[in-house]
Amino acid sequence: MTASAPQFTRRRGIRTAAAAALALPLTARAATAHAETAHPPTAHPATEPTQEQRRAGGAALRTMSFNLRYASETPPNSWPERRPVTRALLRRERPHLLGTQEGLYAQLQDIAADLGRARYDWLGIGRAGGSRDEFMAIFYDVRRLRPLEYDHFWLSDQPALIGSATWGNTVIRMVTWVRFRDLATGHELYHLNTHLDHRSQPSRERSAALINERLGGLDPALPRLVTGDFNVPAHGNPVHDTLLADGRLVDTWDAAESRSELYGTFHGYRPLVPDGDRIDWILASPGVRVRRASINTFERGGQYPSDHLPVQALIEL
Repeated sequence: MTASAPQFTRRRGIRTAAAAALALPLTARAATAHAETAHPPTAHPATEPTQEQRRAGGAALRTMSFNLRYASETPPNSWPERRPVTRALLRRERPHLLGTQEGLYAQLQDIAADLGRARYDWLGIGRAGGSRDEFMAIFYDVRRLRPLEYDHFWLSDQPALIGSATWGNTVIRMVTWVRFRDLATGHELYHLNTHLDHRSQPSRERSAALINERLGGLDPALPRLVTGDFNVPAHGNPVHDTLLADGRLVDTWDAAESRSELYGTFHGYRPLVPDGDRIDWILASPGVRVRRASINTFERGGQYPSDHLPVQALIEL
């Protein structure tokens, strides 16, 4: 059994993240100390999993990557119209681990309230710093997962500089990552969540290379999960090739023991495209067992929760 971790608090979280940053290049350490997380984790009791938790939780983790589409007031797909459908989707699926893209601070607060603050918490920072701009927020089921450390880096030549964008992308791009302990099994894992640029292929390729570099700096004994909207099709773009190079990651869709029907994951509120491009992926370490991969087509009365379909993977570490 893994030794108990100390209670996770805002102060301890920032201190732990800063300590982890010492392993990063000097340029990556420069601004980490003053990166304020807009939503630090709530402190939860630091206890080892009970036998009841182990029996109830099982080994499988329900994971999801979901581009939320930022909150807009413009009908017919405004956030007030989409929020009830998003709530119904997430309450039905109850992911243990959810990487989101494009969420704005107030929108993420809505989702946290809809999921239930006693059951879920989240980590993230606005890509322009603090609560500003979009988040790569990570939600997690507090009964199943406990964050041990976390940090953020920006996809640029200055990864520790908040809001930096130097690779031809006019939109700020970043990564949020968390090291978790699975309370049902005692295992640990890393989760990195990102959103690559929608226009610049050079930016996407350099972003993939930087993500690979940072993955290489993590504890090699621990599995890792990478979620995101990569804005390019799987199998057919150097970004996918780079992230899967040398067997460091696998695409959970390819590795799954069973799959749902395939649809293009971006639909733009238009009819779904069977056998379309998967631009939203869940990638995992090769040793992770992928029991099922799915693309979720949930809608209600013709209203989709987002202009992207959530992608899901049921995994065992």
